[in-house]
Amino acid sequence: MNSIHQEISSQIKDFQPGVIVFPTDFRGLGTDDAIRQALSRLTKEGRIERLAHGIYFLPNIHPTFGKLYPSMEEVANAVAANEHMRIKPAGAYALNKLGLSTQVPARLVYITDGQARQITIGKGGVKFKPVSPKKFGMKGPISSLLIQGLEEMNISQITPNMEERIKQLLNQETMDNLYYDLKLAPARINDFIVKLLKYPLNGRVA
Repeated sequence: MNSIHQEISSQIKDFQPGVIVFPTDFRGLGTDDAIRQALSRLTKEGRIERLAHGIYFLPNIHPTFGKLYPSMEEVANAVAANEHMRIKPAGAYALNKLGLSTQVPARLVYITDGQARQITIGKGGVKFKPVSPKKFGMKGPISSLLIQGLEEMNISQITPNMEERIKQLLNQETMDNLYYDLKLAPARINDFIVKLLKYPLNGRVA
């Protein structure tokens, strides 16, 4: 019978360069400790690289740029899939995704229905913040993301230019989704949006 090291080494030959892998991907081949030892050995051999505790990836070598590392977003999505949890961008990262901020935070923050976790990779990383189930009940792809971003902002500091951009974004959302999501939003976010769009929300803002 092949050793656990040989079995894992054989399996990763079929993986695409750049793919993110976890020790749990190899469950059934041996004990958890043996699998981690095999991954550690493969790391020393240069077959895989360690991104963070319990997170590895297969090196992807570009002919011009050299070794390419997964983005923080790719890491977050891989962890979410591996742990079977839902995630959504929050805070400054949510605002950046909507084009309301040009700054990409070094540490991406996500809300999750899973466990709290922080992953540090180099000077950046990913943070998962557990929230109540209603946070994942929002329907609008735009309104839900906007609400998550605004929750960590001081509303009084929003500039007129940013207000105009928020109007443009909300006018791309269906009224049904917006009405639904506002019911789940904090009161101060609801008040800001209905005032911005001219309460009552019975039509689109020009």
